[in-house]
Amino acid sequence: MPKVQPLLREIMMGDLHLKNRMIMAPMTRSRANNPEHRPTELQAKHYGQRSSAGLIITCGSQVSKDAVGYISTPGIYSEAQVEGWKLVTDAVHKKEGKIFIQLWHVGRMSHPDLHNGEPPLAPSAINPKSKTFTFEGFKDTVTPRVMTIADIKQTVQDFKNAASNAIKAGFDGVEIHSSNGYLFHQFFTGCSNKRKDEYGGSIENRARFLFEVIDAIKGVIPENRIGARLNPSFNEIFGITVDEETIPIFEYIVEKLNSYNLAYLHLSEPFNDVTNVPFAVSKIAKHFRPLYQGCLMINNKFDQEKGNSVLKENLADLVAFGRLFISNPDLPKRFELSSDITRYDKTTFYTPGERGYTDYPFLTKI
Repeated sequence: MPKVQPLLREIMMGDLHLKNRMIMAPMTRSRANNPEHRPTELQAKHYGQRSSAGLIITCGSQVSKDAVGYISTPGIYSEAQVEGWKLVTDAVHKKEGKIFIQLWHVGRMSHPDLHNGEPPLAPSAINPKSKTFTFEGFKDTVTPRVMTIADIKQTVQDFKNAASNAIKAGFDGVEIHSSNGYLFHQFFTGCSNKRKDEYGGSIENRARFLFEVIDAIKGVIPENRIGARLNPSFNEIFGITVDEETIPIFEYIVEKLNSYNLAYLHLSEPFNDVTNVPFAVSKIAKHFRPLYQGCLMINNKFDQEKGNSVLKENLADLVAFGRLFISNPDLPKRFELSSDITRYDKTTFYTPGERGYTDYPFLTKI
């Protein structure tokens, strides 16, 4: 019998059996274009089509109205949204798939247009000088409103409530989106966190918010159904810049996560070239693998060859694929057969409707 390629080998992730190590990465797709920001049969079809992934992680879903940063993204804070997500989890489970929801708060990466004219919340009043997508198109970000201690405590509760709603909606677990320049990342980095209280200053203080959220969520979900996502060398995007304390804080976070029994730690390789960026790490899996004792997921621009290679080298346990899953709903089968890969259409990534979402072809030869 031919040897099974590493990506297609089964694995136990905590108490969940995954049929392969190919993970569908979380991707914003902006298809919840309805007043309730709820998923519909369209999302159910999209995720159901991709149930051959070892695990699906949904698009980022805001934990409260304060968390929204883009139009047409779904939430997980209302009963209507819970009912909408049930359509999705049912569709995936009917095909024996596994699915986590990504819990999201964008922090300062938003606009007053999305918050009844009020500035968005953030650790400090520092404008990321970026753009966010509103109902009138892309607009410049503004100086955010500093979160009070009460705001932080409420946000911790919002994540806990969202996790509880995720279980009601039938999800197998949750991923905390503590990455990519959004709220948690804004607490982590000195360029966006100038606080003088227990959430600012030292590395331990800047990481505190994440661990408070994990501790709150594990009160309603077993630890081994919680994942966390980090992007240590995220640089020159959304106002985030790497400095001398960037890698040390992520090392602190990763090592402290060893005291939890998480489903996985999800790390991203750099989104742009940081080879010559002072203090950045250009090979994330290689750097952090020795530090983390649990199940490690890696992503960003992997293909079949690179995905198999990173597993063979024992630099990760799972590999997340984003755009390849957009245009190849049966991606594991295509890898199994070394079949042609359908090219994705970038122009449909964030547009409403079925085009570029549920109309990509499956293999006709199985």
